[in-house]
Amino acid sequence: MQFQSLFLRKKNIEMSRKYKFHDLDSLYFITSTTVNWVDVFIRDVYREIILNSIKYCQKEKGLDVYSWCLMTSHLHMIVGSHKSPLDDIIRDFKSFTSYELKSAITFNETESRKEWMLPIFIEAGRRNFNNVKWQFWQQNNHPIVLDTNESFDNTLNYIHMNPVEAGFVSGAQYYPFSSAIDYSGGKGLLDVIVVD
Repeated sequence: MQFQSLFLRKKNIEMSRKYKFHDLDSLYFITSTTVNWVDVFIRDVYREIILNSIKYCQKEKGLDVYSWCLMTSHLHMIVGSHKSPLDDIIRDFKSFTSYELKSAITFNETESRKEWMLPIFIEAGRRNFNNVKWQFWQQNNHPIVLDTNESFDNTLNYIHMNPVEAGFVSGAQYYPFSSAIDYSGGKGLLDVIVVD
C-alpha cells in the first residue's frame, strides 16, 4: 500500500513537470475539469463564479483570453498573459474558484445534488497529497502551446464545437457560455481578443 502511494505521488510529480507553461510569450490551450467530471456548471450561480473569476484575472492579473467555453464539467480556454506568469494566474484561479464553489454548493439551499456532490470532492481531496479536505478541479491543466496558425485554428474550432458536439445547440454561436459569438461578430459574456 505504501509503495503504491509513493508510486502515485511520483507519477503525479512527473506529470506535473511534463505539462507546464514554458514560454511566457506563447498562447496556450488549457482545460480545467472537475474531479470525476461532475456536472457542476448546469446552474447559473456556479457559472457566475467562473465568469467573475476570469474577469478578475483579466483585469488584475493580465490574463488574455482568446477563446473559452464553459461546459457542464470543464472549462476550455486559449490564454496568454501580458502581466503575471500563466502558472500563477491559473493556480490562483483554480484555488479561488474551488473555495468559492465549495461554499456556494454547501450553502445553496436549493441545491438538490449537494448530498452526492460534496462527498465526491471531499474524497478526492483526501486522496490527493496536494490537498487536505477538498478538491474541486482535477490536478492538471495540460497546457498545450499553440505555436502555429493551424494549431490555433484547430483548437479554436474544437473549443467552439464542444457544445454542438454535446447536442446543446445547433450552432456554436448560439451557446452563451463560449467565445463563439465573439468570433461570429457578436459580443459574448467575457472580453475576448479575437484573432482573425
